[in-house]
Amino acid sequence: MHREGRPRPWKGRRQALQERRRRRQRTGPPSGRKLTVAAAAEQWLETRIAVGRNAHNRRVARARAEMYLKRFMGHLPLQNVTANHLREYRIWLEKLPGVHGREHLSMTTIAYVLGDARNFLYWAEESGLVDKAPFPRRLLPRIQERPPDHLRDDEVRRVLAIPEPRAFVVRLALGTGMRWSELCRAVAADLQDGMLLVHQTKSGKLRRIPLDHVPELLAELGNRVGRLCPYPEDGSGTFSKVVRRRSGVARFHFHQLRHTFAVNWLRRGGSLPVLQQLLGHSTVIMTQRYAKLTDEHVRAEARRLAGGGGK
Repeated sequence: MHREGRPRPWKGRRQALQERRRRRQRTGPPSGRKLTVAAAAEQWLETRIAVGRNAHNRRVARARAEMYLKRFMGHLPLQNVTANHLREYRIWLEKLPGVHGREHLSMTTIAYVLGDARNFLYWAEESGLVDKAPFPRRLLPRIQERPPDHLRDDEVRRVLAIPEPRAFVVRLALGTGMRWSELCRAVAADLQDGMLLVHQTKSGKLRRIPLDHVPELLAELGNRVGRLCPYPEDGSGTFSKVVRRRSGVARFHFHQLRHTFAVNWLRRGGSLPVLQQLLGHSTVIMTQRYAKLTDEHVRAEARRLAGGGGK
């Protein structure tokens, strides 16, 4: 029995830890004792990253591993890595020279590099290479919060006015919130009973996106066959460049469509937990930033609660 007020441990994680203990009893110490960080990082890149990220992000992850992780601790045995090594890793990153004339790496870059290190160590724990990931709490730097980079209504209209088939890809992203890599893998057969099934996601979990809120898109998808996005997985940059030229929206990039989907979902009264599931976020904390809407919408809600009084 658990004491009152104490959270019950996640059943799946508990079972995984028990299975790991049984495996260690049968086979001896974790195989990570035989691996250096550099060798284990290579396995992580070729398994977890190769499957879970698109071509661009795979290249970025490999570059970060080569430039930072392997360079700082690649020689260490994986089993010997401690929380203190990771704290020293952050200090070392903060002292490195930046790019484009900057004196040091930006805190955003450091956060991404440390995030990759955390992902790598959690993968090592899940794979049985280490007993427990030694990543300390509160190691990632606090980044100044910025509002989601979504498109204004007039920009959405201009982007939707571009020629086909790019306009269809824009409509699909605005109606589903899917990432570029997910769109490139989607096929017409993924549409089942008004739900679009999203395979090979960033989290590795199957996602289901209902399309009842966009009946025109649902009808359009019902008439299609084969791949839904006629562009390569590494073509996001080229796609965005063409959209910028044809729409005149100079700041456009594809991921804005995902942000715009999320902001519009909440504007229409959609709930945060459902949005978390639609976007495929692992925690609701990642989704909460979309709940911080513009001052205009905060004022409108305040006037509504006041019974329409005030301007």
